[in-house]
Amino acid sequence: MKATIALVLATLMWAGNYIVGSLAVETISPVDLTWLRWSLACVPLLILAQVVEKPRWGQVLQHWPRLLLLAGLGVGGYNLLLYTALQYTSPQSASLINAANPAVMVVLAAVLLRERISWRGIAGLLLGLVGVVLIITNGALASVFTRSLNTGDLLMVAAIVVWSLYTIVGRGLAVPPITATAVQGTFVAVLLAPVALLGGTSWPADAAIGWAVIFIAIFPSIGSYVLWNSALKRIPPGRAGLFLNLITVFTVIIAVVLGAQLSTPQVVGGVIVFAGVALSTMRPARRQTVPGPGPESGPAIDHGPSDRARARQ
Repeated sequence: MKATIALVLATLMWAGNYIVGSLAVETISPVDLTWLRWSLACVPLLILAQVVEKPRWGQVLQHWPRLLLLAGLGVGGYNLLLYTALQYTSPQSASLINAANPAVMVVLAAVLLRERISWRGIAGLLLGLVGVVLIITNGALASVFTRSLNTGDLLMVAAIVVWSLYTIVGRGLAVPPITATAVQGTFVAVLLAPVALLGGTSWPADAAIGWAVIFIAIFPSIGSYVLWNSALKRIPPGRAGLFLNLITVFTVIIAVVLGAQLSTPQVVGGVIVFAGVALSTMRPARRQTVPGPGPESGPAIDHGPSDRARARQ
């Protein structure tokens, strides 16, 4: 029960990144927000990694080229795309598009890693694509060929592709999850420092925006990781991964409670996206020849390290 609560709280905090992030980028740039976020979070994460995982840092740093690439993709690239997208689109629209991520991972794994993709995977991808197009065109499907689409929604599509690449590249990385996140966050903070400082980045003058940055640094960047990884000690990663869909649910609920309008095409498109993900990731049941539970089976492909699942959120 405690592990389940931890997973729910982790996804709630990640949902907060969409809502609070959309408020923050009204005042500060995506680069500034990403840099401030990880500059504040990297030291506490490094301390937590040492206390919880006790890594051998010499061995960790042997993986620095791959960790650097992962930092550029998931921790830096995804967040920059997400925060830029939130300048042009709503948090609920961004989170609904983000829900298509598992289906995108299935396809990229098939293309890049030559992993088998079943008819369910293909059908799920096509269904999810219809849902995403429904969301970004606000129901006017034909307009995808005749008008300019929302820049934020298109950036969000690019963000989930980048995250899928991050997940594939990170598979099998022999570094503990909190440690990997801490190192990647540190890389992003260091590499963005010249850009941020030369651009005149400073702490937000508006107190509300300052607290928004602190919220993002503490809860989605640190709190979620601690809760997520503590839960994974009791719940298998595959089962825990199902909770990630709660990010979209919580984001939409919070946005609506705060007064946002959710259009019918967004609702229908979101349902279609979830249906596509369910179809693309499910496995057919195996017939039992002997009474009793059969062998436990996971998804058709490994969707990446679930314990590192949301450096992007």
